[in-house]
Amino acid sequence: MTPPSRRPLLRRSMSASLSMALAAFGTAAAVVLSSAPSAGAAGVPAPSPMAVPGRGATVPFKEQEAEYAATNGTLIGPDRLYGTLPSEASGRQAVTLDAVGEYVEFTLTAPANAMSFRYSLPDNAAGSGRDASIDVTVDGASPKAVPVTSKYGWYYGGYPFNNNPGDTNPHHFYDEARTMFGSTLAAGTKVRLQVSSTASSPSFTIDLADFEQVAAPVAKPSGALDVVADFGADPTGTADSTARIQAAVDAGKAQGKEVYIPQGTFQVRDHIVVDKVTLRGAGPWYSVLTGRDPSNRSKAVGVYGKYAAQGGSSNVTLKDFAIIGDIREREDNDQVNAIGGALSNSTVDNVWMQHTKCGAWMDGPMDNFTIRNSRILDQTADGVNFHYGVTNSTVTNTFVRNTGDDGLAMWAENVPNVKNRFTFNTVILPILANNIVTYGGKDITISDNVMSDTISNGGGLHIANRYPGVNSGQGTAVSGVITAARNTLIRTGNNDYNWRFGVGAIWFSGLNEPINATVNISDSEILDSSYAAIHLIEGASNGLHFDNIRIDGAGTYALQIQSPGTATFNNVVATHIAQSNPIHNCVGSGFQITRGSGNSGWYADPPACTGNWPDPVWTNGGVPGGGSGPTDPPTDPPTDPTDPPAETGNLAKGRTVTESGHADVYSASRAVDGDANSYWESTNNAFPQTITVDLGGSKAVKRLVLKLPPAAAWSTRTQTLSVSGSTDNNTFNSLKASAGYTFDPSSGNQATVTLPGTPARYLRLTFTGNTGWPAAQLSELEAYTS
Repeated sequence: MTPPSRRPLLRRSMSASLSMALAAFGTAAAVVLSSAPSAGAAGVPAPSPMAVPGRGATVPFKEQEAEYAATNGTLIGPDRLYGTLPSEASGRQAVTLDAVGEYVEFTLTAPANAMSFRYSLPDNAAGSGRDASIDVTVDGASPKAVPVTSKYGWYYGGYPFNNNPGDTNPHHFYDEARTMFGSTLAAGTKVRLQVSSTASSPSFTIDLADFEQVAAPVAKPSGALDVVADFGADPTGTADSTARIQAAVDAGKAQGKEVYIPQGTFQVRDHIVVDKVTLRGAGPWYSVLTGRDPSNRSKAVGVYGKYAAQGGSSNVTLKDFAIIGDIREREDNDQVNAIGGALSNSTVDNVWMQHTKCGAWMDGPMDNFTIRNSRILDQTADGVNFHYGVTNSTVTNTFVRNTGDDGLAMWAENVPNVKNRFTFNTVILPILANNIVTYGGKDITISDNVMSDTISNGGGLHIANRYPGVNSGQGTAVSGVITAARNTLIRTGNNDYNWRFGVGAIWFSGLNEPINATVNISDSEILDSSYAAIHLIEGASNGLHFDNIRIDGAGTYALQIQSPGTATFNNVVATHIAQSNPIHNCVGSGFQITRGSGNSGWYADPPACTGNWPDPVWTNGGVPGGGSGPTDPPTDPPTDPTDPPAETGNLAKGRTVTESGHADVYSASRAVDGDANSYWESTNNAFPQTITVDLGGSKAVKRLVLKLPPAAAWSTRTQTLSVSGSTDNNTFNSLKASAGYTFDPSSGNQATVTLPGTPARYLRLTFTGNTGWPAAQLSELEAYTS
């Protein structure tokens, strides 16, 4: 089954061996330019998607931004205007090098034996791109020329895009290259990207570098089949190894053995079809599948399950290798994705996907599929799309950057998507559309992710009844409970060049039909949004619930309401909203707001209804108007410009809470509702009893305030309890030994418990006694960091 056409793009490319050079360092003399200007760092501090504790992917590299490094190049940005180089850079800033001897120099903060770097070269006059090289030097010596190219980027015009530099709207500028150093460099080592020649490229723009300590190659598992030793695949990448690797995979299935891809680069010019087999490599830095059919461009490297119409595949594991394609355009009818087909009860683990159309386009029906611990880079279309009846499937702990369309998507076209999960992912710089989206879907979870730097025609998080085949008649519309919890969005949302106004960081669309579901958005931060923080458009969205949301910085409004709907807001706090009236709403009472407690900064009555859209004011993390540089340049590395401000107030208020049990109507939610007159009472005569609060992320809690109702009808009592903490809600460690705490109505009926400040996301109180009643009782559980 081929995916239907949507948002086609045209692209150009080069051989994967150039962009992804796995080169050890040589011994050539270092190039030194004695007249080069002195180095300086001048980037505007801005929130980083890599600095959000407890959320997003746990990655194996340490990232450094060029704008904070030592350089004698030229800082560009910050700027978010579509079609400009800084608009597509991480943090909307980068450094351009346009003369021999200019450089960006990074100081390692941890040992590393490899690096990836994100860069942009100019296109050439013909629109076919250019090849060049840039030197990588270590502590000023031993340069290695690493190939770079612009052939994977540069689109022009409107949709559908083209390769004509004479057209308007250039975009999709950046690519990534990687190299290994040949040995481990110590922390403190200075690694420099330096221009040695401008003959092949007049400039080199450097966005960032990722430094990594790559583990030794994974050895062949005992008893595994070897695609080289046993089947003759060519690890030099010269010969076409498609048939030989396919034969190895087929034999692995027949014999019940794993199939091993040793170190090497393998030409694969069509799909490797897998079923009931494990295909593993020596690691994604060592085992690389690449290639494309030289005459039939619709055939290219990919590892696929059988299509659902052919019965699908199951019980497949793909692990520890890279798929680095050579896709030069976007043609939606071509199956040139890194991973595809239908793969039930299957896992993709630690796979590097780059320069294919999509990282993984999965066509169901299929069930129980997982992508984890992977990297998806530089795609012409989506990073991942769960399409056409994908159920109980997950993408987790995966890093996604520079996709040509949605970063992570679910599209329930004609067949329901049910109970899928996108969790603990970092999704950065989708060039078109959204960081994360579900088009339709039932009981979907999108939680604990970090989304940043949306470029055009999309937002950070999108929940929508949009695109063909999404409707309630087929059971594919948004339905059930949609959970989006503990997400962080940074500089998301941007201008839609068709609509000619901004798209919100979190936005909802009922284009095909109204959304009628329970949509819970909770415990999340929406930071430095390019336009509105929350946005409704194209048909009603009903059943929205916003709880414990921090909006800090919005280029236009906190709420941009362009369609009817219903929403509740509890503990939603907004600051640094560009417009003095924080709501734009021209649908009037068609959008019904229910305000609970703890809200501030986002509500106005009447709202604005101007008939025109203001220019956005970007704050770059609180620096008004796009920001001026700091008085003193950041240190190298910068002094944590992305650290969030210290948290104040009761961290437990309104948070998710669980219990061992409760009596009558006295549930645990009453202990975090901010009302001292309501209370939780555990199951009677059944000690020990517990109450556990999820703080939404690891917090260094130093003090608990425990309350009972202040009414004189409550007699003095002593409750015996202990406190423990956990980062994962599974393993709990003691924070406070069991002790008795007296609650006396004459002195406020409350007790204070001091804690050591050990970071924990989950706090559990275990009660073993109460002198006033045979149950645990609390009206408020309050948690503070001071």
